[in-house]
Amino acid sequence: MTQPRRAFDDLVHLCPPPVGPLPAVDWAEAERALGTALPADYKQLVERYGDGLFDETVWLLVPDSAHGDRDLHAQTAERAEILAGLWDMGEESPAQLLEPGARVLPWAFEEGTGAFLYWLVRPGQHPDEWTVLYNEGRGPLWEHHDVGCVAFLLAVLTRTAQTEYFGYLYEVLQPQEHRFVTADELLGAPKQ
Repeated sequence: MTQPRRAFDDLVHLCPPPVGPLPAVDWAEAERALGTALPADYKQLVERYGDGLFDETVWLLVPDSAHGDRDLHAQTAERAEILAGLWDMGEESPAQLLEPGARVLPWAFEEGTGAFLYWLVRPGQHPDEWTVLYNEGRGPLWEHHDVGCVAFLLAVLTRTAQTEYFGYLYEVLQPQEHRFVTADELLGAPKQ
């Protein structure tokens, strides 16, 4: 497994972050609102990149995003409601959630597919130990990846992730240079 600090450094080298100041995140408030601490690698990712899209494929969710469907808090509530409804109707939840108290918390989504990237939050586990669950979004299939969010994102961008997904990135886009674009650049700056 790639160490978190090395994975982050490799990601920054591979896909340069935006230049200039980013909106500050009140992590204490964000974690209070979610009812849990968040992984250090995720905080570092948000502080360095902010709200935006990696390689036209992976949207990073951030606390208090000005773009509602990219907001970590809004998506956490929405995804919990959607998944609870699906599971109540009989769709199978991932095996990792059979452990009492285990749950998922979204941190990103795949552009145009309905797929979400979640942390697997297990009781008594430190957030820096959370691993990634990918849900195809428009179906019941889940993939577990035994790494944190930055290591998984790096693996996706470098095509080393052991995954059945990200076909558009791998088969159509096939970027030679990796690019991060801020949400404001793509969606326009929100009106004050």
